[in-house]
Amino acid sequence: MKTFFKLTLALLMFFSLDTFAQESIIGEVNYKDLEKYITLARQNFPRKQLLDTRVEGAHTAIPINTLSYLDIFSASYFYRPDNNPVITAPGVPNANPYSVNGVQLGINLNLGSFLAKPYLGKRAKAEYKIAKLEAEEYGNTLVVEVKKRYYAYIQQITQLKINTQSVQDNKNVADNLKYKFEKGEISLDTYNQSRINLSSALTSKIQSEVSLLTAKDALEEIIGMKLSDVK
Repeated sequence: MKTFFKLTLALLMFFSLDTFAQESIIGEVNYKDLEKYITLARQNFPRKQLLDTRVEGAHTAIPINTLSYLDIFSASYFYRPDNNPVITAPGVPNANPYSVNGVQLGINLNLGSFLAKPYLGKRAKAEYKIAKLEAEEYGNTLVVEVKKRYYAYIQQITQLKINTQSVQDNKNVADNLKYKFEKGEISLDTYNQSRINLSSALTSKIQSEVSLLTAKDALEEIIGMKLSDVK
């Protein structure tokens, strides 16, 4: 009789494990939700925002460099009233330092800045291209990371379901063997083993709950909002 109940317990555990092994997360993946999470990560994740801002700044530098061509020119003027005589004789107290009266205009050209402008323009365009490529590269990395965290989240949901079912199955076995033990139909060792199995199942369930919360926090971190707030 004891051998029979040990065999029964072993078979119950075997069929439970066999059922769990057939579980799959493929059907649990919601690709519409995944696309929402990717979009939110692109909008909210700080590093992505930083790189996008850098691209915007680099792009703005291009027209600024073009307009700065005006900086290489400088204009000046001098004004001498027309009613002041033009006196150039040395030693005269009211000598006029200008050769003519009226307004005198002057334009100066900074030759070094003028020659450097085309190269500065090329550098601005190159920096914009680099910033854009870096943002695109990180955008691809971000998509992969969102998928990774989402799949981990789904995996933990499925694992928790399995462990919850395992707890229920082991509890049913333990309760049944407790009844038989009290009737003297099985040994103490067989009953104790069922309790050990139940305790192990409960521990696995608690661990999977913690893992699920951790995976959920990681996914919410990258999308920038709580999953319950995602519409």
